[in-house]
Amino acid sequence: MTSRRSPTSTTEGPLTVVRKNPLFQMLMIGVVAIAIGIPIALVIPWYPTAASKQADNFRTLYDVLLIASVPIFVLVYTVVLFSVWKFRMRPGEEHKDGPPIHGNTRLEVVWTALPALALVSLCTFAYTQLRSNEDGRKGEITVNVTERQFAFQFSYPQAGGKNIVSPQLYVPKGRPVVFRLRSLDVIHSFFVPEFSQKIDAVPGITTTLRVTPTRIGFYPVECTELCGAGHSLMRTAVHVVSGAAFGTWLHSQSTSAPAPIGSAPAAPSPSGAAGAGSGTRGLSSTRSRIPK
Repeated sequence: MTSRRSPTSTTEGPLTVVRKNPLFQMLMIGVVAIAIGIPIALVIPWYPTAASKQADNFRTLYDVLLIASVPIFVLVYTVVLFSVWKFRMRPGEEHKDGPPIHGNTRLEVVWTALPALALVSLCTFAYTQLRSNEDGRKGEITVNVTERQFAFQFSYPQAGGKNIVSPQLYVPKGRPVVFRLRSLDVIHSFFVPEFSQKIDAVPGITTTLRVTPTRIGFYPVECTELCGAGHSLMRTAVHVVSGAAFGTWLHSQSTSAPAPIGSAPAAPSPSGAAGAGSGTRGLSSTRSRIPK
């Protein structure tokens, strides 16, 4: 009489299956690493305090990019490190060659299509977030920013062609602001880290930047383009205040102050050369009143 083995005698336990299945091992390691990596990536304070709606949009974008990047990072390094450990050369295998491997069309289609889909999705989301930062909004106020070596000047256009000029920037919380920047000499930039917005001021053109402040406070304004020997000193401040406080400050400023630096001189008079000379003197007079 022949004896039969019990069906349970050849049944492999779950740990045995895991040990004999490299793909399952990599999957488990990857899932654990992703579960640990994503919270760590989101907890790290990558950015300064958000003080504008645009800064919130940037943080949302970067959080999405982190959440998408961590699994890709884990996938690549899990495969690489697991392969180095699991399939490393052992003593006596120095001249041994691995088995021939044929291509897998289905696998190639998958690893081409999935990254392409992820890339298109992330680019589309990034475009919508960044584009929304540039959209004009109702009720926005205009602040003209003039930059030169090595100072900022801010002017607030008023009725009747008048301007309120200030060496420091005041903006109201919750109200959209459009900055129109120009440079009088070299390339400068306008950057407020807490706004997460930056743009260059280029001689000969006017650049535009939009910000909606959301947090009352006092924040640095910096030039981040190397613009000369005094570049490190080209700093000022932005005061984000309540709407009422901004209105009070605005009304306390004089509209009879000199025109913003770099403004065009008065139109030449019909007398020709004399008029041109007076225009030149007017520009020189304006420059002489530039705040130091």
